Amino acid sequence: MENQTFEVVGACRINNEWKPYRKVVGAPNENQAKEKVLTDIGSKHRLKRSYITIESVNVVAGE
Repeated sequence: MENQTFEVVGACRINNEWKPYRKVVGAPNENQAKEKVLTDIGSKHRLKRSYITIESVNVVAGE
């Protein structure tokens, strides 16, 4: 299966403050794109998943 490009938008809680983020990731489907973002942000900032929200996932057109 071929990867699509997804834009994932949400917020994460860093130092008791919710900070917005926008990430573009390649994944075969929307669920795996969400999983990749949760994994990336969680490991980079040492956050639990309850401190990371996902507001929207959109396919990026133009590939």
